[in-house]
Formats: sequence, structure tokens, C-alpha cells
Amino acid sequence: MTVCLRHGQRETSSRSARLTPTKPLARIQQNLVAVQERRLLNWICPRLPTWVTPDKLTVLALLGAVAILAGYVCSIVDRHWLWLSVAGYVVHWFGDSLDGSLARYRSIERPRYGYFVDHSADVLGALLILTGLGISPYIRLDVALIALAGYYMLAAHSFLSARVVGELKLTYVAAGPTELRLILIALTVSMFAIGHDEPQFEGLGAFDLFVGGVGVLLVIVFLFQTVAMIRRLARQGE
Repeated sequence: MTVCLRHGQRETSSRSARLTPTKPLARIQQNLVAVQERRLLNWICPRLPTWVTPDKLTVLALLGAVAILAGYVCSIVDRHWLWLSVAGYVVHWFGDSLDGSLARYRSIERPRYGYFVDHSADVLGALLILTGLGISPYIRLDVALIALAGYYMLAAHSFLSARVVGELKLTYVAAGPTELRLILIALTVSMFAIGHDEPQFEGLGAFDLFVGGVGVLLVIVFLFQTVAMIRRLARQGE
């Protein structure tokens, strides 16, 4: 019995090793500001002090997401709190964009650890940001959750693509995380400038229609990308 159990454990361990990707993932990043952003990140990395580490930058990104959430929630009392959300987006970009870049610059990558921690932080950050939008007096929570669902569907597509074809797709329709932050910053500034908008359609205001429309677009992109990947895998016979 003991021998069989140990043999089974060895089989499971061997099978797990085969299923774990060992090759570096191909990062597919074709967003509008990719070139300019890469130049900026390459300029920043050598200027960061040694006490700044990738893990600390990941934590900083999460703190930025918390600031975004706090700004939206506090805008119930005073819309000037929206500027805290705007600042939070800048902090979130700094931490989220530089954690992996700094690890690669210093040649201290831990591919599995970094992949897991970075994307776990991304998922949590999206939850904080879009929940904040839904709690704010400018956008309905159900609408914000549609956008969150669309984001999570595309994130799932990226993770699945990384597993089955070794490609980590970071952009869709020429837009990536940075473009989404810029859109959300513009939306937040518009909410401050315009204030509460009147319902335009079925109790939905202009901000609701915009965020809901983005959410629906993300779902549609997911469906197209999923069909394309299914066809690609079918052609490869895998």
C-alpha cells in the first residue's frame, strides 16, 4: 500500500512538472502608447534607489487602487475627493507598470512568483476600482459590475492563452491597462466637471451608458478572441 502511494505521488509530481510552463511567456503588447511608455519606464528603472523592489511596487499599486476606491466613496460627500482617485490612478500606474520592468532591469525575475503575484494584484485592483465607481454617486453599481465582469473575462482569456499557447496577451483592440487608466481618469475629471447627470435612458445617465458600453465591448472582444483561439488550436490539432 505504501509503495503504491509513493509511486502515485511520484507520478503526480512528474505530471505536474510537465504541466508547468518552463519557457518564458511571449508578452503581446501592442497598445497605442506602448513605445512611449516603454521609453519612460526604461528611463525610470535605473534611477530608482536600491531599496525600491518589485514587491514594494506591487504593494504601491494596490495602495493606489485603495486611494481610487476611497476617492470615489468620499465623493458622495464632496466631489473634490475625485482628485484623490485621479492621483490614485497615477500611483497605480507607477507601481503596476514598474514592478515587472524593474525585476527585468535588475535581472531578478522570478517568473512563476511574479506572474502569480502581479496578476493577483491586478484582479484585486480592478475589484477595488470598479467597486469604487459603483459606490460613487455618478455610476450605478450594477453598471460598474458589468464593466468588472468584462475585464475579468478578458483577464481569464489572457491567463488561458498563456497556458495553452505560451502567449500573455496584454492588449486588446490597441488598448491595454495604461489606456484604460487614461480613459478612467478622463471619466473621473468629467464627473467632477459635470457633476450628477440626468437619466438619459431607462434610468441610466450618460456616465452609466459609457461605463456599461465599455463593459459590453469587453465582453464582445472576449467572445471574438475566444472564437479565434479555438480556431487556432483546432488548426494545430491540439
